[in-house]
Amino acid sequence: MQMSDESLIEGMASGDQDATAVFVRRFHARVYGLALGVVGDPGLAEEVAQDAFVRAWRHAATYDARRGHGATWLLTITRNAAVDAVRHRRDLPVEPGGIAARPPATAEAADREGAERLSLELEGLPPEQSRLVVLAVGYGFTAAEIAEREGIPLGTAKTRIRRGLARLRRSLAVPGEDRPPEAG
Repeated sequence: MQMSDESLIEGMASGDQDATAVFVRRFHARVYGLALGVVGDPGLAEEVAQDAFVRAWRHAATYDARRGHGATWLLTITRNAAVDAVRHRRDLPVEPGGIAARPPATAEAADREGAERLSLELEGLPPEQSRLVVLAVGYGFTAAEIAEREGIPLGTAKTRIRRGLARLRRSLAVPGEDRPPEAG
């Protein structure tokens, strides 16, 4: 009988080495794949994956199954660790025009078709919106950091991000799905 993700997390919280080993084996490929999609460097992605599992092990006792699935919890930890790693590498030059053309993979757009569609929709946005959306969502920059990086007012950065996300939401919406109308 296979143990649930939640049971494995409980086992990690209580110090069960077998549960921890099973948990790492079960999720290593997904964690590494998400990390690689965000950081873009295999060596750094392996470090991020290791850091994510260490964070999960340290905080296993705080996991609350009522707030979400174990996989979601772990992938959120992974994304946060990857964003932290990208922020620490911030001194490296980033080609602003090329960012939207190759957005980082995310757990939501893991399949090739979804990633291609997202990339096409990003290319359809005005460049000043697509670049800011990718910096905010894909790379974890705050609106203030983006405003400083782009040399624009904070309000302008927030508006461009909000409008870009609203346009993406509308263009990626599943037909027939009830969504409230977006402003902007």
